[in-house]
Amino acid sequence: MLTPDFSKGLLTTVVVDQATNEVLMVAWMNQESFQKTLMTKQTWFWSRSRETLWHKGETSGNMQQVTAMYLDCDQDTLLIKVIPAGPACHTGHRSCFFNQIG
Repeated sequence: MLTPDFSKGLLTTVVVDQATNEVLMVAWMNQESFQKTLMTKQTWFWSRSRETLWHKGETSGNMQQVTAMYLDCDQDTLLIKVIPAGPACHTGHRSCFFNQIG
């Protein structure tokens, strides 16, 4: 099994809806959040602002069930396919990418 390269710090993590491939959010993972995600099959991330682990949906109930995980060719970016239990964005939007430019 391939493993992410955490030697340069946090791993950029792109989360997509497994049914539609819509990008729901981008977050950061450290080795601990990666391991928790593997073990629980739910997404865990590292909060850069709070400097702590966070379990997606812990307070909102909008958990993300992991269906597949992929590493890029350099093993420094992760793509996670999920079944979302609700909006991914803390604003209540389905995706964090709702601000169209232009």
